[in-house]
Amino acid sequence: MILDGKAPTGQVDTSWDKYREEMKLVNPSNKRKYKIIVVGSGLAGGAGAASLGELGYNVDCFCYQDSPRRAHSIGAQGGINAAKNYPSDGDSIYRLFYDTVKGGDFRSREADVWRLAQVSNNIIDQCVAQGVPFARDYAGYLDNRSFGGAQVSRTFYARGQTGQQLLLGAYSALSRQIKNKTVTMHPRTEMLDLVVVDGVAKGITVRNLLTGEVESHWADAVILATGGYVNVFNLSTNAMGSSVTAIWKAVKKGAYMANPCYTQIHPTCIPVHGEHQSKLTLMSESLRNDGRIWVPKKAEDCEKHPSEVPEADRDYYLERKYPSFGNLAPRDISSRSAKEACDADLGVGPGKRGVYLDFADAIERVGQPMIKERYGNLFDMYEKITDENGYERPMRIYPAPHYNMGGLWVDYECSSNIPGLFVLGEANFSVHGANRLGASALMQGLADGYFVIPYTIAPYLASIKNPGAVKEDHAEFKKSVEDVQAQTDKLLAINGKKTVSELHKELGNIMWENVGMARSKESLTNALKLIPELRDEFWNNVKVTGEGKELNQQLENAGRVADFLEFAEMMAEDALNREESCGGHFRTEHQTDEGEAMRDDENFSYVAAWEFKGTGVKPELHKEPLKFERVHLAVRSYK
Repeated sequence: MILDGKAPTGQVDTSWDKYREEMKLVNPSNKRKYKIIVVGSGLAGGAGAASLGELGYNVDCFCYQDSPRRAHSIGAQGGINAAKNYPSDGDSIYRLFYDTVKGGDFRSREADVWRLAQVSNNIIDQCVAQGVPFARDYAGYLDNRSFGGAQVSRTFYARGQTGQQLLLGAYSALSRQIKNKTVTMHPRTEMLDLVVVDGVAKGITVRNLLTGEVESHWADAVILATGGYVNVFNLSTNAMGSSVTAIWKAVKKGAYMANPCYTQIHPTCIPVHGEHQSKLTLMSESLRNDGRIWVPKKAEDCEKHPSEVPEADRDYYLERKYPSFGNLAPRDISSRSAKEACDADLGVGPGKRGVYLDFADAIERVGQPMIKERYGNLFDMYEKITDENGYERPMRIYPAPHYNMGGLWVDYECSSNIPGLFVLGEANFSVHGANRLGASALMQGLADGYFVIPYTIAPYLASIKNPGAVKEDHAEFKKSVEDVQAQTDKLLAINGKKTVSELHKELGNIMWENVGMARSKESLTNALKLIPELRDEFWNNVKVTGEGKELNQQLENAGRVADFLEFAEMMAEDALNREESCGGHFRTEHQTDEGEAMRDDENFSYVAAWEFKGTGVKPELHKEPLKFERVHLAVRSYK
C-alpha cells in the first residue's frame, strides 16, 4: 500500500498557515461534549493535555509514574532549539528547517519539519511566559549555545537541566487545568491495550499499578505520547520504565510502525562500568561546545594518565575528520567515529570502550568558574558516578542508545492510520528522519503538544456526529479487559527459572551486537534467528513472582519485555529491508571508501510503515514516498 501523509499542497513555507486557514473547527461550546484520552504526561503529553483542557475539551491523562513531574522528559539536559536568531549569526526558520532535514539524512517529511521550525519560536515565548528559567547573558537577554549539526547558536538552555525546567512549565499548565476540572489525572496506571470499535480508536485498557485492577476508559479520541523504545537494547539512557508497550499495543490493533530501525546512539555518555549495570547515564551534547574529544594516536599510550600523553600524540579525530563542524558533528557521525577509534584499539579506560572529552583548553580560555556556571551540575553528576574530577582530568565517554526516530506512522495531522488515534513526540516518526539533531526532541515534544495537536485534532472531532456514543459497556471494552487479564495470568503461571532482568539483558545483547551502531545482512539475519528463540524461552522459562492484584514491578517489567521481544523482530526486519546507510541506520555493506553512510535515494527514499501480521510472522511493508521540493537531495557532508 502507498500511504498518503496528507501534507498541504503548494509551497512548504506556507503549508502550516494554509492548513490552519482551511481546517474544520469545533465550536467553543461544543468542545465540552468531547472526551480525549492522553497517554503520557511528559512534554508532548503534558503540554497536549494542558492545551486541550484550556480549549475546553474534557481530558483524561494517564501516566505510570506517581506524578507527571517524573516523566522521562525530565532527563533531557542540554537545551531546546528555536530559530529566534538572538545572536544575529544568520539563523532563520529556513535554516532550522534545512538543518533538521539534512541532519535526518533526507528521510523526513518536508511539511512536518517546516511546521516544527515555524512554531519553534512560539515555544520559547510560551515557556518564558510560564517562568522557565532559561539562561541569560550579562545584559539579561536569553542566551544561546550551539549543538551538533548546526553552524549557528540556536539552543536555549537551563544549565544541564533544561528538560526538567520545561517539564515543570508544562506541569504548571497541566496543574491549572486539573484544578479547573478540564483534565483528570490518572497516575500509576499503565496502558495495556487500545480499544478499537469498528476500526476506530475508542479508548484504552489500563492496569492500576498499585492495586493491580484492570479497567477500561472510553474517549472520542486517544492520544499516545509515551516516549521511546530504545530500552529494547536493555542498557540505554532512558528511564527504566520507558518501553514500547503502549505503541506496540496499538500496532497489534492495526497501527503501522514507521522506520523502527532508526535508533539514535548518543556519542556522549558515561561508559559501561560493570556486568550488573541497570542503565546508562547521558552527558549532555552541550559539553561538546567547550570539550574536545580525542584518543591517543598510539595504543601503548591508552594505559597512561591522559596528562602524560603529549599534545602531538593525541588524535582529535572529529576536528580532523569534520573541520567545518569539529566536535559538534551530528550524533550518528560522532558515535560511529568513537566506535571506530575503540575498534582500532585506541579506546581508554576499563574495557577500552571510551574516548576522552577534555576541557583543559576551555578552562584555560575562560576559566573554571565559567565552565562550572555552564555545566556545573553535569560535572557533579560525572564525579558522583565515576569518582573522577572532570575539571582536573578529561571525562571518559562512549556512545549509548538514547532515542528513536522511528515510531508509529502518522500523517500531517499526527493521526495514525487508525481513525481516532493520534501520536505525539518521540512516539511518532514524523520529523527527525534517520537521525535527530541535538536539542530537537524537546522542540518536537512541545511543538506537538502546545501548537500542533490543538489544531489538528479538531477536524477529526468535528466529524464525529454523536460524541460519547461508545462507552465502557460496549463488548469490545469487556473483551479488552479479559484479554489483558489473561495475559497477566499467563505471565504469572509460567513459574520458570530465569528472571525478567536476565532475559531482558539477553535481548539487549542480541540487539546491541546485531542491530546496534553497525549492522549488516549477516548480523541482522542472526538477530532474526536469535530473537524468536529467546522469545520462546521467555514464555516457557520466565519467573514472575508475586500476585496480579498488588503492586508488582516484576509483572510490570515482564509485560514490557514481552512486548520488546515481539517488537525487536520488526525492528530487525526493517533494518534488513533497508539496503542503504542513512543517519543512525548504518549498514556496513553500504559505506563510502572513507567510512561514511551511503544512501540509496533511488530505492529507499520512503517511509517504511510496517503492519503487524502476528507474532513470528513477517510484517507487511507499506510505503510513503518522500518528496523534496524546498530542499534538494544531496550527499550529507559535515567536512
